[in-house]
Amino acid sequence: MSARFRGTYPSDWKQIATRVKDEAGWACVRCGHEHDPATGYCLTIHHADGDKANQAWYNLLPLCQRCHLHIQGKVRMEQVWPFEHSAWFRPYVAGYYAARFGFDYDRATCEANADDLVAMGQGRGAP
Repeated sequence: MSARFRGTYPSDWKQIATRVKDEAGWACVRCGHEHDPATGYCLTIHHADGDKANQAWYNLLPLCQRCHLHIQGKVRMEQVWPFEHSAWFRPYVAGYYAARFGFDYDRATCEANADDLVAMGQGRGAP
């Protein structure tokens, strides 16, 4: 198995996925399109770090199937990115960096400190 894609889904995955979709209002966080499988906008959950066992909020991105396929091979949470992160992605990567540096990674704290967390994660500040 690839190091990028690892872990297994937990037994309550269906409930977790439904909760994440409910929290997102059944719309893609990237493009905003509502769940509409008939037109190819089926809402899915992308594990940003590739680990299906990691159920942290920052790792569960509610994306339509189109956006999911678009970013899956391109986005690496650990990658230093030469450009500013997109507004939709910023809270998730801030949560990833908070967890990586051993900080509190609840969503509200990460959103409030996203600029500092992203700067640290991108090597522009010390943890």
